[in-house]
Amino acid sequence: MKMKLLALTLLWCSATLFAQDYFPENEGVKSKNNNYTAFTNAKIYVTPTQVVEQGTLLIQNGKVVQVGSSVTLPKNTVTIDLKGKTIYPSFIDIYSDFGVSKPKKAEGSRRSPQYNPTREGFYWNDHIMPEKNAINAFKYDEKKAKELRNAGFGVVNSHIQDGIARGTGILIALNGKGDDSQRVLDDRSGQYFSFTKSIASRQSYPTSLMGAMALVRQMYTDADWYAKGNVDTKDRSLEALNANKGLVQIFAAGDKGNIVRADGIGDANGIQYTILGGGDEYETIADIKNTNARLIIPLNFPDAFDVSDPNQAMYVSLEDMRHWNQAPANPKILAENGVTFSFTLNGLKSPSKLMDNLRKAITYGLPKTKALEALTTVPAQIMGRSDKIGSLQQGHLANFLITSGDIFAKGTTLYENWVQGTKNVITDLDLIDIRGEYDLKSTGETFLLSISGKAEKPKIKVTKDTVTYSSKMTFKDDWLLLSFSKDDQLYRLSTLVKDSLLPLTGSLSLPNGKEAPFTITRTKPFAEKDKEKVAVGTPEIVPVTFPNIGYGYSEIPKPENILFRNATVWTSEEAGILENTDVLVKDGKIVKIGKGLNAGRAKVIDATGKHLTAGIIDEHSHLAALAINEAGQNSSAEVKMEDVVDPEDIDIYRNLAGGVTSLQLLHGSANPIGGRSALLKLKWGESAQNMIYDNSPKFIKFALGENVKQSNWQSFSRFPQTRMGVEQVFMNYFQRAKEYEVKKKSGKPYRHDEEMETLVEILNGERFISCHSYVQSEINMLMKVAEKFNFKVNTFTHILEGYKVADKMAEYGVGASTFSDWWAYKYEVKDAIPYNAAIMQNQGLTVAINSDDAEMSRRLNQEAAKTIKYGGVSELEAWKMVTINPARLLHIDERVGSIKEGKDADLVLWSDNPLSVYAKAEKTLIEGATYFDLEKDKLQRESISVERNKLIGMILKEKESGAKTQAPRNTKKEKFHCDSL
Repeated sequence: MKMKLLALTLLWCSATLFAQDYFPENEGVKSKNNNYTAFTNAKIYVTPTQVVEQGTLLIQNGKVVQVGSSVTLPKNTVTIDLKGKTIYPSFIDIYSDFGVSKPKKAEGSRRSPQYNPTREGFYWNDHIMPEKNAINAFKYDEKKAKELRNAGFGVVNSHIQDGIARGTGILIALNGKGDDSQRVLDDRSGQYFSFTKSIASRQSYPTSLMGAMALVRQMYTDADWYAKGNVDTKDRSLEALNANKGLVQIFAAGDKGNIVRADGIGDANGIQYTILGGGDEYETIADIKNTNARLIIPLNFPDAFDVSDPNQAMYVSLEDMRHWNQAPANPKILAENGVTFSFTLNGLKSPSKLMDNLRKAITYGLPKTKALEALTTVPAQIMGRSDKIGSLQQGHLANFLITSGDIFAKGTTLYENWVQGTKNVITDLDLIDIRGEYDLKSTGETFLLSISGKAEKPKIKVTKDTVTYSSKMTFKDDWLLLSFSKDDQLYRLSTLVKDSLLPLTGSLSLPNGKEAPFTITRTKPFAEKDKEKVAVGTPEIVPVTFPNIGYGYSEIPKPENILFRNATVWTSEEAGILENTDVLVKDGKIVKIGKGLNAGRAKVIDATGKHLTAGIIDEHSHLAALAINEAGQNSSAEVKMEDVVDPEDIDIYRNLAGGVTSLQLLHGSANPIGGRSALLKLKWGESAQNMIYDNSPKFIKFALGENVKQSNWQSFSRFPQTRMGVEQVFMNYFQRAKEYEVKKKSGKPYRHDEEMETLVEILNGERFISCHSYVQSEINMLMKVAEKFNFKVNTFTHILEGYKVADKMAEYGVGASTFSDWWAYKYEVKDAIPYNAAIMQNQGLTVAINSDDAEMSRRLNQEAAKTIKYGGVSELEAWKMVTINPARLLHIDERVGSIKEGKDADLVLWSDNPLSVYAKAEKTLIEGATYFDLEKDKLQRESISVERNKLIGMILKEKESGAKTQAPRNTKKEKFHCDSL
């Protein structure tokens, strides 16, 4: 009762605490309460690492006055004895949308895209909105605030979670008794970004991740240009972006790959983002650590899959099963690697799920101190508010929790959450914990009462011998009401509980209407059932592989010194095909070719009866990518395929199994002027950056024909709509590029334009064009445009009517990369013939056979063989079409494409003639490291089967324990082509 009287006193105190001095008071006497409140005899976590046993916390006017084991209390102090209780700083979530209304989704059809912005006086792209301020959209939501307080939070950092540049946030104290003048701790708490477009605008650009990245880069360039006073008109977006530069910069990446991408943009602009992760950082922890970024980590661990049906279990990938198993260890791995991180509720269906997942992370090895830091001191540091929130040091806001004990222990009760000195009751602090085992004795019988559940919401089980009786119990205001049925007869009782350790007495109402005395005696204290399980140890975690999917390696392959002995060597050089020849590989290079070579300490592989070739090179590929087209504009020269390399694409491994070692990852054919290419080595298990060629030649994708004029999309709002219009796009852009270069060289200030910079590189012969093409008239057209602007087209790819203009192409000096025998799959290829490659080669062109397809690319050896059937090409010349010829087209022939001393050891050992349908790639090497081995592949298949069964067993066990499950789902990645959007 004493505690309840104190509560009334404190409620009055808090009501007067937040009145502004200069506000008139018309509802009572104007006064200010300056009393102190002291919480004594508690275990106090001043910070996660500074703990006071039997301490006192003294607060006044919503702030901490003093904390310690010896605190002198002023006379006007209200004292609250918290013997046996624990005090923690309240939690902070710095990635929230609390109180901020989301914009409405723009109406419209995808068939009628919008290319222009809808706003005037702002940036040219609707998805760039740094001028937005969350404070203008904020409305305090007490219902949601209560839910957050009940989960332990005292402060949240909220922003408008919409768009690429999202504007500023708002730091809010979850004080339900005050108003916004007290709650708002910072109305410009940070500047926010993402790679995701706004739902409020239908402006098409960007349509891809690489487009979003290009847009952000250009945005920063334009902001710098604007800040220097080079723009006559007013741009409220760029003004806001520049004005907010001094704030903490938070980027919503959402997964491990995008963390690295966002950090790269930040590094290029002198910005160290704080980055929202995705919970998968453990998979590439070295790359994550190297960013030096502070992370905001969600705790939305995936539910186990329902794999009880073997047929449905087949749909669940090993990757998804592993993530279920490994994700709870993510916080531990981040902590072990010295990565600074805070936790967020983002991604959780309810704040109430937080503590369960925190306990799971702790079970998986996360130290409790790190867990508490991630909820208190770290988010305060990130927001630059360590002087006010995140700890209970002197002068800080009186934001704290009162618990029954260790806050991370299951069964611990959260009693109160004080925010700015205002008390918020979660569970009555005077509540008696009646959980435990009891004997109920009456009328000569003894019943066992087992009370469990939460202290504030207990549940009962009534048994006798082996029989369990239907029962119902309520416990409120210290009164216990119990009813149970025996032999369909109802028994009822009520009693006042003063102490759970003392016997309880009273009268039991019997089924016959009479009453009999009863006694309830406690026989055993309550104990959490799962404490024994926790003591057993950390759950088993399957090892992470590189990449962390099926067929990933336990460690990244390393170069070896190897001697291939007695092979049939297809050199793809003038030497031709060499019988019974040795090839020595050392330090990733081919160092010697000959007979009877000395192996030295090199590993010897007997290649007798086998064929050794250079690795296959695919001039036109769309595998290993997260996006293919940036279709938001008719020119996307500013985007880079290097930005969206996907090192986890299983088709990388499959292509290695088909002898492919290098490829050109091309932009799609949505636009006349596409994006910049990525030249890749298929180093399975490496990062995206490590797959990209060092000192890579610069390429870009152009396109002609149906796709660029959107013939098959029923979209009529974008120029060009005709083949004539396509020509004018090229003319216009290259004329602008010439003018741009003139201004750039003039020495006068100029606006740096990523798109124009790329086109200038083409004009100067620094970037090469691979052009998607079919019809002869358009092939002629582009060569004439190139002659007019004095640049060269490097390669016509597809080029299915190349046989019609092969003589002109040879005279012009362009190369050709074609299909072996594709035709009639759309109207503009109706004249395609399988003799195309042979005819073009006979005219003196450098001809390659390409795939444009992830399945065909792993059979390019067979595609090359078709040129022998269609055109009578020799075996050696046919083989060159997938090795040295594409290497020449890609300007990497000095490094790869043939077996020659000094070149990279990108080699394939075949079981048979590589042009045979029976040939298998037994080993595929890149720079001397074996990235595919047929024998190891067999072992991996067995290992995958064993691991799947193991994980299924673990998942079934978790389901049996009552854990929530999700339905099996198929997460196969889409296979991209030129027209993929």
